[in-house]
Amino acid sequence: MTEASKTTGSLFEFGSKWDYAPAPEARDWVKLQSRYELFIGGKFVAPHSGRYFQTVSPSTEEVLAEVAEADEADVDAAVAAAEEAQRAWVALRPSERAKYMFRLARAVQERSRELAILESLDGGKPIKESRDVDLPLVCAHLFYHAGWADKLDLAFQGRAWRPLGVAGQIIPWNFPLLMAAWKIAPALACGNAVVLKPAETTPLTALHLARICQEIELPPGLVNIVTGAGTTGAALASHARVKKVAFTGSTDVGRKIQSAIAGSGKKLTLELGGKAANVVFGDAALDQAVEGIIGGIFFNQGHVCCAGSRLLVEESVAEELIAKLKDRMRTLRVGDPLDKNTDVGAINSKAQLETIRGLVRSGEEEGAERWSAPCELPGKGFWFSPTIFTGVTNTHRIAREEIFGPVLSVLTFRTAEEAVEKANNTMYGLSAGVWTSKGSKSFWMAQRLRAGVVWANTFNKFDPTAPFGGIKESGFGREGGRHGLNAYVEIEG
Repeated sequence: MTEASKTTGSLFEFGSKWDYAPAPEARDWVKLQSRYELFIGGKFVAPHSGRYFQTVSPSTEEVLAEVAEADEADVDAAVAAAEEAQRAWVALRPSERAKYMFRLARAVQERSRELAILESLDGGKPIKESRDVDLPLVCAHLFYHAGWADKLDLAFQGRAWRPLGVAGQIIPWNFPLLMAAWKIAPALACGNAVVLKPAETTPLTALHLARICQEIELPPGLVNIVTGAGTTGAALASHARVKKVAFTGSTDVGRKIQSAIAGSGKKLTLELGGKAANVVFGDAALDQAVEGIIGGIFFNQGHVCCAGSRLLVEESVAEELIAKLKDRMRTLRVGDPLDKNTDVGAINSKAQLETIRGLVRSGEEEGAERWSAPCELPGKGFWFSPTIFTGVTNTHRIAREEIFGPVLSVLTFRTAEEAVEKANNTMYGLSAGVWTSKGSKSFWMAQRLRAGVVWANTFNKFDPTAPFGGIKESGFGREGGRHGLNAYVEIEG
C-alpha cells in the first residue's frame, strides 16, 4: 500500500525496466494460452467431460482463457498419479527430495516477474502487492520448507513418523499462488504427493506453476492440478484414497467439508473466515496506526481472511484518528492493477462485488454512517471505493459478517476491558491487532484476545517460520513453521 507497509528484505530484486514499465507493456510479458488443460501425472491432459470454463480479468471483464473443468474421473486419475509418485518420492533420500524442492523454489524465483503480472491480471490485485509481497512470500515458503526436507527427525524431536500419502488441497482466490505454496511445500517436504484445486476465478498461476514443475522435471504425478468449481473440490475432499485435506476458504464451505469427511480417518486442516479487531489505544503513535489500519483493511481490496475489518478506537482519540484516516484514504489510487501506482485494485468477481454492495446497504439501513473515499472508478470491471462506517455497534451486520472487501467498521471503547469484550464478541478467531506505545499493554491484550494470531503495532505481516491459523469458526490447524509440518505426517507413539 505504502512504503511503510511494504514487505522488506525480498528474496530477489527486479530490474529498473520492470519497476517503471507501464501497464500495457507489463501485460506483454505474460504468455497466456487460449486454453488450459488439467495437470495430471506430469502432463497436461484434456478433461474427461470435455467441459471448459472461462477465467475473466476482473479489472476489464476480458476473457483471459478457457480452463478445463475436472470431474470425478479426472480427480480419480489425479489421485492415482499422486499415489504412484508418492511411493517413489518417499523412497528417495531426504537430501534428494530437498534438491528437487530447492530447484522448484529457484525456478519460481526466476519466473517471479511473469507470475506477479499473471496474479494481478487474473485476480485484480495491485501489481506492487503481487510483486513486493506475494511473490517474495511464495519463494520464502518454498525455500523454507525445502530446508526441512532432510531435517524432519529434528522437527518431530526424534519421534517415529511417516508421510500420509496423497494430500488433497483446495485454495481460495485471494492469494492463489501464495496459498498453493503454503500447502504444496510442507506436503512435499514431509514425503507426500498433492492434488491441488485452485479457485475457479483465479486458476492461472497454479497452472503456470504446473508448467514450472514440468520444466524442472519434478517427478511426474508429485504435484497435480485439477481445475473446476465446487463439485471438483467436493470430489477431491471426499475421495477415499486422499489421506489429508487442507482447505482455505469460507466458513460455510469449511463446515461442509468437515461434515463430509467425518469418520473417514482423513486428516483435516481448515483456515476459514475472519472478522479481525484492530485495536487502537490513545497512547498509540496515531500516524503509524493509520498506516497499519490502511494496510490491514485495504490491502488486496480487503480480500484477506485476517483483514482488520473492525477498527476499535479508544474514545479519547477517535475523532482525531478518524480524521487522519479519511485524509489518508483520500490519497489512495483505485485503478488498473498493472499500474505500479495503484493502491486498490479490482474486486475479484461480479458475485463478490454484489456481496460487498449488499452488506454495505445493510450498514446504511441499520443506521451506521458511511463515508467512501472520493475517487473516479473505471467504467469497466468490478470496482468498489474504499469505505468506512462510523457509529457501528456489534449488532450491525457489517460488524458481524465477513464482507471480504474494502469496507471498515469503526467502533469505540473506553477501557481495555471493554476493548477485549468487543473484540472477542464474534464467532471468528483468526487474527487481531493492537496499537499502543506500552509493551505491557500489548502483552496484556494478546493474552486475552481470542485469535490465532495477534500483531502488535503492525498488521498482516507473515513469515514462513511462524505458524498461522485460527480458532472458533476461523478453523483449526496451523500452516507455516515447524507446527505446520505436523499436519502432513502421522506421528507414532
